[in-house]
Parts: sequence; C-alpha cells; structure tokens
Amino acid sequence: MSLELKTSQNGNGVVTVLIEGDIDMSSSTEVRTHLTDLFKKKQKAIVVDLSKVPYIDSSGIATLVEGLQWSHANKTKFRLTRLTPMVKDVFEIARLLTVFEVFDSNEEALKGI
Repeated sequence: MSLELKTSQNGNGVVTVLIEGDIDMSSSTEVRTHLTDLFKKKQKAIVVDLSKVPYIDSSGIATLVEGLQWSHANKTKFRLTRLTPMVKDVFEIARLLTVFEVFDSNEEALKGI
C-alpha cells in the first residue's frame, strides 16, 4: 500500500494531516519531510489523523516522536487522533500513549487550540 498524506487547513494556523497507508522504513522519511515542512510554516497546531494507518513500525514511531520534539521546540501543539487498534497497541507497548496527546476524534483534538 502506498502512502498518502492529505493536509487540510482548519483555520487559525491549525492543520490536520490524514495519513493513509503503512508508516514504516520505506515511508517514514516522506512523513518526516511533510511534518518538517509544516513546522517550518509556524503552524499553531498540527493534528495527525492515523485512522487509515493499518501498520506502524519503529521508524514510524521515531518519526512521530521527532514531530513531538519539534512541536516542543516550536511551541506548536502536536496531537494524534483516531489510532487504529494495531497502532494503538504499538503505542501502548512503547508506553507512548501518555507522552503524546491522543484523541478519539479530530473534533476533540481541535478543542482548546
């Protein structure tokens, strides 16, 4: 499955990125580049929708951790939404559900931004 990244502006400097496909060794560079470009544009918040990500490996996790680090450095909110069961399991195993701001819906993630 090829990777697709769909970005939509929600207004007020808030962007949602819908990722479709596996985030693995072959695609994590593309995700990293996309997120880096958004951080360079000084967004107020970036919401990453993972509802169409059936699989994520350690390189994908590392890419999202980098996004979290960039968000702290740039004072940008960085939130994850709609994790698929497999992706959620990986985050639980890696003990990252408490590190990231994770929401069940995009609407919840957009509240308070």
